[in-house]
Amino acid sequence: MGPVVFSSGLTVDSGGCTADFSPGPLLEEFRQARGRQRQRLLNTVLDQGRQLAGFIPTALQAYDPEGDDWAAGSLIQLLMAHGGPTRTEFLLRHPQGWFAAPSAMGQDHHPLQQALATEAFEEADRLTMASLRQMAGPAAVSRGYVFFSEVAALATTDLDTIDRLWVAYSRGRYGFSVQRRLLKACGGRWQQLWPRLGWKQDGVWTRYPNQFTWRHTAPEGHMPLVNQLRGVRLMDALLNHPAITARCPDG
Repeated sequence: MGPVVFSSGLTVDSGGCTADFSPGPLLEEFRQARGRQRQRLLNTVLDQGRQLAGFIPTALQAYDPEGDDWAAGSLIQLLMAHGGPTRTEFLLRHPQGWFAAPSAMGQDHHPLQQALATEAFEEADRLTMASLRQMAGPAAVSRGYVFFSEVAALATTDLDTIDRLWVAYSRGRYGFSVQRRLLKACGGRWQQLWPRLGWKQDGVWTRYPNQFTWRHTAPEGHMPLVNQLRGVRLMDALLNHPAITARCPDG
C-alpha cells in the first residue's frame, strides 16, 4: 500500500508516519474529517503528540465548546498528556474545563471533565454515578444508588452535560446516548446489549471494577456503567430521559 495523501496536502506513509509534517494542515484536516478518515488521522495525530501540543490551543478555536466534537476532546487529552508549559497555560485559561458544562442545580461538573480530559475513565465513571445520586436527591445519596422512579426528575441540563462530556472525550464511543443507540441497534433486546457493551460474557456479569476496561480500547458503550444487576428499569429510564432522547432520537 502506498502513501495516503489527504486533501490538506498531508502525506502519510503505509506505516502511519507523516512524510511531510505540518501542524496547521494536519490539525485542520483532522477537524474536517469524518468517519474512517478521521480515525486514520487520529493515529497520526497521536503519533505526533509532542510536536502538536503547542498548536492545540489555537486549533481549538475552530471548535464549538458547547458541542461534543470528539476531535476537540482528543486534542485536549493529547495536550494533557504532552503539553508541558502549554498545558499549564491552558489550564489557567480554562480552570473549569474547555467544554461548556452548565448545570441547572449548581453542580460542579469540572471534576468529571478533568477526569475525562486526563483519560481517568474509572474516576469519571465514579463521578458520574455520584452526580446522578446528587441530582436525585438526599435519599439517593444516603442509600448509595438511584431508583428508576427518580430518573424522570433529573435535571435535563445536567444529564445533557454529562453525556456530552463522555461523548467528547471518548472519541464518540461512550456515553448514555451511545448506549441508547446501541440498544436500538439490538432491536431493544437487553440481553443482546449486555455483551455488546462488554458487561456480560458467556452469561456471566463482568465484575466491577477490575474486569472493566477503563481505556479507549473498551467496547463501544462500555462506559458509563449503570448497575445492571438491579435490572433494566434504571438504565431504561436513563436512556429514555428527554436529555438523552434529544441527543439520540428515534427514527
